[in-house]
Amino acid sequence: MAANPEVLLSAFADEAANRKTAIEQMSSLAALGLKFYSPRFVDVAGTGTVKHVVELDDEELKQLAAIHEEYGMSVASIGSRIGKVKLVDQEDGSHNKFVPFDEYMAGEVAQTVRAAVALDAKLIRGFSFYQPKGEDPGRYFDQAVERVGQIADEFAKHGIVYGLEVEANLIGQNGRLLAELATKINRDNLVVIFDGGNLSSQNMSPVQCFEEYEAMRPHIGWIHIKDYAIDSSLEWKGYVDEERLKNFVPSNIGDSGHEMILRDFREHIPALDERMRRLGGPGVFLELEPHLKGGGQFGGFSGPDGMGVAVRALCSLLDYVNIDYRLRTMQDIRELRGF
Repeated sequence: MAANPEVLLSAFADEAANRKTAIEQMSSLAALGLKFYSPRFVDVAGTGTVKHVVELDDEELKQLAAIHEEYGMSVASIGSRIGKVKLVDQEDGSHNKFVPFDEYMAGEVAQTVRAAVALDAKLIRGFSFYQPKGEDPGRYFDQAVERVGQIADEFAKHGIVYGLEVEANLIGQNGRLLAELATKINRDNLVVIFDGGNLSSQNMSPVQCFEEYEAMRPHIGWIHIKDYAIDSSLEWKGYVDEERLKNFVPSNIGDSGHEMILRDFREHIPALDERMRRLGGPGVFLELEPHLKGGGQFGGFSGPDGMGVAVRALCSLLDYVNIDYRLRTMQDIRELRGF
């Protein structure tokens, strides 16, 4: 009998830490059995100063790397905010900012690469830019293709894979649009990231979420595990008010259709694992970003208890659909102790 395909589990550790300290983040995930995480917001020294990981100075990055070693933790991807800026300098009633592209490449993009290299991350999560609020994303499609392509080319110089996450309000706001972007950008080191909660929060049904996943599937590099219970009292008007998103739930009880998606994904894991390893990554990630206590445009929060609920829900679902994963074992403890 053939063995079940295996995935790697990861999480956005800042969601598990009440005060965002690096020690809290590593302790919470290590206790849950995870060995990978994606850094985003972190207080490295425990002084009360929280920074995005790309804003850390060189000494802080060294300190964070040392904490990783202490807790036996490795970085899955950099949880960057690249692409969450306006594509054009146009007032649209949103709070999104515009940054000239040359300045953006020399600033945010370069800083993200610096953090990835310092923390030995082979993957970077990002986005596909905001079109003016309320306008047809198709009008800005070619411009997004050009800019994301340039960013991917810069990452390729450093052996880094760029993953575009599907998310509301952006040009890649659904699976079909994001797949079309990936096809036109056509870079070996560019993949897409499926996130069911970012689709069901647009009032998509489980069947619709699966259809968006199918459109993305040829380009998927890894999957974010987030789920949402549709609030039928909220009328869908084509634009998500992220301040009102309060219905995030574990992956086994939401409206994103994770069981159906993961049953299908199971058949594609071996080929994807081969591709991601060829690109320099350690395998296929399912990454928890559960938002169980709230989430919005630039992050979310679950608390240590919420992250525990989310991890156990995902593991039960993976057991049910026959996908293997590894949590820490006594052998890991022996290796950390040096014998």
